[in-house]
Amino acid sequence: MTTEPWVSVEQVAQHLGVAKDTVYRWRERRGLPAHRVGRLWKFKLSEVDDWVRAGCADEGIDTNKQRD
Repeated sequence: MTTEPWVSVEQVAQHLGVAKDTVYRWRERRGLPAHRVGRLWKFKLSEVDDWVRAGCADEGIDTNKQRD
């Protein structure tokens, strides 16, 4: 059984073709799945891909907006 490796912010940015700052912003404001390991953020690309497919990277949607 092969386990999926954890990847860095840089690797996620390269995988998605966006800037590192965008990855950090999506994690903070849009709920991009990430796990803190010490001072670093680590990701599973399968979780990132699922998040993108769910439409969460769409700039027109605010996933953390409070609902009344």
